[in-house]
Amino acid sequence: MDITASMVKELREMTGAGMMDCKKALAATEGDMDKAVEFLREKGLAAAEKKAGRIAAEGLVATNVSADGKVASIVEVNSETDFVAKNEKFQTYVAEVAAQAAMTSTTDIEAFLAEAWAADTTKTVKEALASQIAVIGENMNIRRFEKITAENGFVESYIHAGGRVGVLVEVESNVVNDKTKAIAKDVAMQVAAISAKYLSSEDVPAEYKEHEKDILKAQAMNENPDKPENIIEKMIIGRLKKPFIDVCLLEQAFITDEDVTVKKYVETAAKEAGAEMTIKKFVRFETGEGIEKKSEDFAAEVAAQMAK
Repeated sequence: MDITASMVKELREMTGAGMMDCKKALAATEGDMDKAVEFLREKGLAAAEKKAGRIAAEGLVATNVSADGKVASIVEVNSETDFVAKNEKFQTYVAEVAAQAAMTSTTDIEAFLAEAWAADTTKTVKEALASQIAVIGENMNIRRFEKITAENGFVESYIHAGGRVGVLVEVESNVVNDKTKAIAKDVAMQVAAISAKYLSSEDVPAEYKEHEKDILKAQAMNENPDKPENIIEKMIIGRLKKPFIDVCLLEQAFITDEDVTVKKYVETAAKEAGAEMTIKKFVRFETGEGIEKKSEDFAAEVAAQMAK
């Protein structure tokens, strides 16, 4: 397979590895981008998951939180262009989708689309979407949603960069006031800034741990080809902790005070507020996360539109 300059550029942007290293990785993996990332990680040439996903699609993330903070939803609605994402009609529509998600009893996107649209019950959610596409003049998609109901506490939300990233954090707390909400907001901002995969190391699946161990083992063997396998196994024990700290919210260094973990920050701040608080769950949506958007020649696209 021919390795193109654009493939090398894409892999370099994903991993931060050098151009020649990226080219070698793609050649070794026959152009398979995912395998090339793994190849570079094993050689110690790529940061572990520098990018969680290729952010390419446009649109907005929105949240909806009930007045008592007990029920909250988060949605991602995609559009073709950033121009439409900034359109007031589109923003209003996305807010309505978030309100719909806060009322739904389903977790399935197809079932959600088949529900009656709350703003006009003569239509389904899918039919209301089709109407918006006709009005706005651009293809749109309700990509995903999630709803959280807090049993013994509240849900806090945070929207970053005008809807590029949205976060919900569920908190169990015996006190709900401005102070405890501010603590939860800090945690939500942490989630937005430093994306985590899991709440704590206890939640990390065995498969993920085994996968990371294999990567670190291959990396250590490449760095120390003369050492026996049993020594390599001992060498990577300490290294194994770091990947899990990076992906576990409660064990991350708190963004405004790196001397404490997020868990310790919550415990200390809650005590000062006269409360007992536990972070139960978080949801983070980033617009276009993991969606590959085809690259287009903008000038050619305009010319084609003018020719119609």
